[in-house]
Amino acid sequence: MSDYRFQFKPFPEMTEADYAEIGFRSGLEIHQQLLTEKKLFCRCPAGRYSDAYDAEILRHMRPTLSELGEYDGTALMEFKTKKEIIYRINRETVCTYEMDDTPPFMIDEQALDIALGIAMLYRLNLVDELHIARKQYLDGSIPTGFQRTTIVGVTGSVPYKDRSVSIVQLGLEEDACREVSDVGHRRVYLTDRLGMPLIETVTGPDMRTPREAAEVAQILRRLVRSTGRVRTGIGAAREDVNVSVRGGTRIEIKGVPRIPRIPLLTYHEAMRQWNLLRLREELRRRGITAETFRSASEDVTRVLVKTSYQPIREALAGGATAAAVALRGFRDLLSWQTQTNTRFSREISDRVRVVACLTKLPNIIHSDSLSETLSSSRWDQVRKAVRAADDDTVVVVWGPAGDVKTAVEEIAARAREAAIGVPSETRQALRDGTNGFERILPGPDRMYPDTDLPPKVVTEERLERIRRGLPVPIWTREAWYREIGLPADVVEPLAMSRWAGLFEMMVKEWGIDPTAAAVALVQFPKSLARRGLDPSRLAEDDLRRIFALFRDRRISRDGVRALMERSVRGQGLPGPGEVRPATEEEIYARVADANAALRAMKVHNPDRKAHVLMGLVMTALRGRVEGAAVLERVTAAAEGTC
Repeated sequence: MSDYRFQFKPFPEMTEADYAEIGFRSGLEIHQQLLTEKKLFCRCPAGRYSDAYDAEILRHMRPTLSELGEYDGTALMEFKTKKEIIYRINRETVCTYEMDDTPPFMIDEQALDIALGIAMLYRLNLVDELHIARKQYLDGSIPTGFQRTTIVGVTGSVPYKDRSVSIVQLGLEEDACREVSDVGHRRVYLTDRLGMPLIETVTGPDMRTPREAAEVAQILRRLVRSTGRVRTGIGAAREDVNVSVRGGTRIEIKGVPRIPRIPLLTYHEAMRQWNLLRLREELRRRGITAETFRSASEDVTRVLVKTSYQPIREALAGGATAAAVALRGFRDLLSWQTQTNTRFSREISDRVRVVACLTKLPNIIHSDSLSETLSSSRWDQVRKAVRAADDDTVVVVWGPAGDVKTAVEEIAARAREAAIGVPSETRQALRDGTNGFERILPGPDRMYPDTDLPPKVVTEERLERIRRGLPVPIWTREAWYREIGLPADVVEPLAMSRWAGLFEMMVKEWGIDPTAAAVALVQFPKSLARRGLDPSRLAEDDLRRIFALFRDRRISRDGVRALMERSVRGQGLPGPGEVRPATEEEIYARVADANAALRAMKVHNPDRKAHVLMGLVMTALRGRVEGAAVLERVTAAAEGTC
């Protein structure tokens, strides 16, 4: 037997050596919306989100054969759920293409340019001809049942610490619908983001700890943002994280909404896989393998019709049925820990919830549970019905008859998989940092060529045009920023800022102080956002005019902030002749005026006089003088010596 004696420590206590001992590996699949005007394969506008809809469309999904005449396992699982899919459509953001009633348009050229540029930043080998493929999605997130996708480049890398992280490929594809609800056999989607251009960045399994996975995700996030041609905000970027441990298998945690959640999620998935491998070893010790696994099931509706356990009693009173499944030799194993505060019974409950659509929890109970469910006499009756021995565990499930039949099959199937180890799955990220079953991990059988669109040649002339407009890689920028002594808190934000090129020009050509320029470009927009203003409305032309005034000493740093606010508010900027720095005479006059005003005030703390006086003077001369230029005069005036 393999040695799985390592015991997981609490998350903060795990070390790099601990993760090395279990053979932790992680990779990323990052989906990022592109900042285009149109969708990828139609001419509907992109980026218009709304919960409003004009109509609903009902569809049922069915799998199709791959080019090799095989069905994808995920497609078959989704088909088994018998879901009815409702699409809420808005006429302003969806056309007949998205509903598969019209052939696709040619690929959006703007989206392709952006994707090719990002592929160059990843140092990928670019394809010289694009081929569009269809990727089956039977969860209903795409009304056609498939997503159009293409590979833009392969085999690249980005620097990380003292090594490189491999970029396996970059794909360009359509975004899917937004899920509204998923209850029972009914799933509802909004279609406003459907078809928006999306890139998928796939890394190799090169990250050795959960923290490294998050750090690499941040590098990739900053790199694509540095182009200024990707969307930002909630839902614009989503991470899928792949995790495995030694002896386990690749598990995909789907749709991680925020990078800071990656470390805890990947820690729990590594723990889950390790504990499932330990469970497999215990089953082998008991003589249970995939080949020797046995189970039995029986309808126990009549046995439980008068139970005092409320969830079952109410369901049966409403016409539901109940079944019991005996798992031979599994005694106490459904209480086996998999994740923090999570037991193996959750693996079974999740499979029943997703595949059998028994979404109301609890959806199962079992004889290993220490919580109060059935009375001892009821359990005895149930165990007798399935002829359970002392070393068996019994699982009870209830619901509509057809769903219960599916659930019985899934309970036995998931228990049998425990004897194999870690099944290949897609898992969903949960708020507490654990994860739950979502679907069987898709395989290559869901991909096939799209016959509606011809191949598209990528010319060298096009690549050269794109190459000329690329930003400097963020790691090169960051090295320079540290070299010239920028504050640490502005280095990373500035490197991915759309104004990084402007910063370089101002420092190298205009001779503006680097720290002053960096702080203004990074921190001033943040302060505007905190006041409810939208810094994305700052135009580069306006910033050039503002910093030209600062370069010529016509305005102070406070003046830069004030004019940024005017630009965001749409109030326009003053002309060069309308702005002049404060003269010595004006400064002295304003200090005298402020000092006279101060004498009329009641200042209870004498130590605050200089502070109050400084505020009065700077308000009067706002943006036209640096504070240091008047501080000495203000201090003297506050002490009554001026």
